[in-house]
Amino acid sequence: MKTQAEKAAAFEALHKAPGVFIIPNPWDPGSARLLAGIGYKALTTTSAGYARSIGYSDYNAGRAAVIEHIRLMAPSVDIPLAADLEDGFGLKPEDCAETIRQGAEAGLVGGSIEDFTGDRSNPIHSIEAAADRIRAASEAARKLPFKFMLCARAENYLHGRADLADTIKRLQAYQEAGADVLFAPGLNTSDEVREVCRSIDRPFNIVRGPRKETLTVAQVGALGVKRISTGGMMHAVATSAMIGAAKEMLEQGTFAFTTAMPHAGEIDALLAKGAAE
Repeated sequence: MKTQAEKAAAFEALHKAPGVFIIPNPWDPGSARLLAGIGYKALTTTSAGYARSIGYSDYNAGRAAVIEHIRLMAPSVDIPLAADLEDGFGLKPEDCAETIRQGAEAGLVGGSIEDFTGDRSNPIHSIEAAADRIRAASEAARKLPFKFMLCARAENYLHGRADLADTIKRLQAYQEAGADVLFAPGLNTSDEVREVCRSIDRPFNIVRGPRKETLTVAQVGALGVKRISTGGMMHAVATSAMIGAAKEMLEQGTFAFTTAMPHAGEIDALLAKGAAE
């Protein structure tokens, strides 16, 4: 099994290699091994998918539970694991730094901190406060014995603030504060994504692609994006299939859903292929 330092080096190399790469978001060790078995080179957790898998809505699992979740996830695969570390689990810069330290100790080689305050009535930190939080997280990451890829998220578009200029200003501030990767979820168009990528000097992450367009991986990469994550979508797809099957049995009394199920042997083979050696 690869060491954490080896996984960290592999993760950094993915960000430096030519082209775009996909980093899907599993929600438990089983889904992580399936994705590794399919052939993905790195993974990142989903806060929403994990929280819902244990019966909570997003942002309600808490740091202790998330860190224990990471502790199970990281050794389950032999590829790099990053994590959605939400708002750093606290308002203070030191809270963000402590989350990075605990995440790394649990096995992470990367993770994201967002500028959401947790308060829906005043959802976004000031640029200065948010940059201080990223700076503290970056300083904690730099003290680790391996390269930890810190991702800084600008959350404007997810909270009714479709202000491209402010989002770019934030990403530039987070870049200067020490972020290795930048992320602005919810951008609507290719033009917005392209402008962001032109305005920063760090790899840019996006969920799927522009929200109002349906692009291929190659088309998203051509905009300047380095990394495509899936957020809670993989968990939502699995949940959708389960809901559909459950409703079919209860409401129609049929089992048509079984015709599309993969064979147990296929699932087990992928799990074995994706397992850490």
